[in-house]
Amino acid sequence: MVMNEELSCFKAYDIRGRVPDQLNEDIAYRIGRAYADVIEPRSVAVGYDIRLSSPDLCHALSKGLRDAGVDVFSIGQCGTEEIYFAAFHENVDGGIVVTASHNPADYNGMKLVRKGARPVSGDTGLLDIKALAQSGDFRRTGAGRLQSVDIRADYVQHLLSYLDVNAQKPLKIVVNAGNGGAGAVIDALEPHLPFEFIKLYHQPDGRFPHGVPNPLLPENRAPTSEAVRAEGADLGIAWDGDFDRCFFFDEHGNFVEGYYLVGLLADAILRRHPGEKVVHDPRLTWNTIDIVKALKGVAVQSKTGHAFIKERMRSEDAVYGGEMSAHHYFRDFAYCDSGMIPWLMVCQLMLETGRSLSEMIASRATAFPVSGEINSEVDDPAALLQQIERYYRPAASRVEHTDGLSMEFPHWRFNVRMSNTEPVVRLNVESRGDRALMEARTAELLTMIRG
Repeated sequence: MVMNEELSCFKAYDIRGRVPDQLNEDIAYRIGRAYADVIEPRSVAVGYDIRLSSPDLCHALSKGLRDAGVDVFSIGQCGTEEIYFAAFHENVDGGIVVTASHNPADYNGMKLVRKGARPVSGDTGLLDIKALAQSGDFRRTGAGRLQSVDIRADYVQHLLSYLDVNAQKPLKIVVNAGNGGAGAVIDALEPHLPFEFIKLYHQPDGRFPHGVPNPLLPENRAPTSEAVRAEGADLGIAWDGDFDRCFFFDEHGNFVEGYYLVGLLADAILRRHPGEKVVHDPRLTWNTIDIVKALKGVAVQSKTGHAFIKERMRSEDAVYGGEMSAHHYFRDFAYCDSGMIPWLMVCQLMLETGRSLSEMIASRATAFPVSGEINSEVDDPAALLQQIERYYRPAASRVEHTDGLSMEFPHWRFNVRMSNTEPVVRLNVESRGDRALMEARTAELLTMIRG
């Protein structure tokens, strides 16, 4: 690679690119050296997801860290949240996981944190790391040690603290790891739980023989949905590749919008921690705000994205944060997102209340019907957002730009934003109990976006 050549794999809050042209072992080595210079750690936990390119990229990253005198604690193949756990549970000064989450098989990337699992984003050091990785003007040199560390048992014990294991009753649960990393954690949890697991695409396979593990794509939902119905299961859960997000299917096999899970978890947590703060993203908000206010909590809006949500949670000392895209953040998990804690909490709620998942969210879905996130490719997203704002502003009761464009009216609202990771515009629409209005406004906006 040519020195000072632009590294396109650096994004707003992580690193992600196509292998090998946008991310390769040379670049991974440089990132390790640059992270060492900018963050100045003595020790760093590293791990990697199930992608075929991940072990070699992680090895190069580790060499870069060690050549800067940093001791590397390798936890091996893992999920993103296991690196977060290592960063706040082990005596290390940071963590890096090699992962591209739900991106295509020929992509890879990294998520970086400091000591205590504090995120490293564009606002908190990532741009400095990018500049240094591009220039190659590294300062620190040394001979750091490499040590393998097994944190899985401690991580599993932490997960088990989110439900009353002794009071559990059997549940039948379909679990779809999508050939990502979640299956190994389900296997580690299984001996501690009385649940019956129906396992789909359970073995990790970086070739993704059943498609890229991204349950947000409607075409990827059918296997989980059909298995729930065929098995008469109480619940279905599917994960993305690095399992920092989980997606729910009710006992009828219906996909549950992540937005309603934010409200459900906020409700459960605020009942134990009354008056606390809950952070949410700006895409869909009314249901979450309604629930938080009813429980005397404080709803705090943040820009979308895991690094931004975590920073806001820390500054507010929020007890919980949720994004409609199925990222759920917990103060007890160092303000980080987890794809395991939410489904354990939902199971606990089902057993405590004796209600199914569909029963727990039915009234909320009726009170605040949503369009679901709709993606559209457009030539000039910025101009489009200006056009939409000009058209709707005269009737709007509220306009804001926390993330993209949000506009509110007495009985409906919408958010349209440019993606941080893909060349698309994302639209979300909701109403106050009026599905027909929501659908009409969604169609109206889509005509403007795609016309």
